[in-house]
Amino acid sequence: MTIEIAATSRKAQGTGASRRLRKANRVPGIVYGTGEATMIELDHNTLYYALRNEAFHASVLSLELDGKKQSVLLRDFQMHPFRQQVQHIDFQRVDAKKKIHMKVPLHFKNADIAPGVKSGGIISHVLNDLLIACLPADLPAAIEVDLAGLSLGHSIHVSDVKLPKGVEVAGHHHAADAVATVQVPRGAVEAAATADAAAAPAADAKAAAAPAAKPAAKK
Repeated sequence: MTIEIAATSRKAQGTGASRRLRKANRVPGIVYGTGEATMIELDHNTLYYALRNEAFHASVLSLELDGKKQSVLLRDFQMHPFRQQVQHIDFQRVDAKKKIHMKVPLHFKNADIAPGVKSGGIISHVLNDLLIACLPADLPAAIEVDLAGLSLGHSIHVSDVKLPKGVEVAGHHHAADAVATVQVPRGAVEAAATADAAAAPAADAKAAAAPAAKPAAKK
């Protein structure tokens, strides 16, 4: 399902114009890419709630600008330092025939049945998203990572992640990079160390209390 967002072009630029837009519950933005960059404005509340949707950040969006639709990607947005207010947003036009690079969220499943978890381990998510390259039509909203076979002390690596058709890993990721691992809980490690430390003096005392071996009788 395509996510749609509406915008109108704007001519007024500069700090003062942007401040007036925000007071009117509008968000200044820009659309760039193929062709000329276009200055736009959007309804704040509609955009604010759209940004809370994970798919809005990793999908090809349908932007209706002045009555005409175009395919875009969300590339950046700025929030107010302490208010729940979107300050600015950037979209990039996409070409259906050219590959795009996009961060896609990872969705982990079957953690509850992983052998490492059943043994008392805790799942640690090393990566929460993956930078991929693909054609716009092949862009997944998320990538699933199956943890069903993960044992205690072991990891799932980038090379183990099953990618959808037409999608490849891009950017700085390496095949051997860990995506998720099952770790022994810190409390269990500390408890074991404490038990070992307590057992050591007791063992030494027991050894000291043991009677010395009698020398063999001379014949």
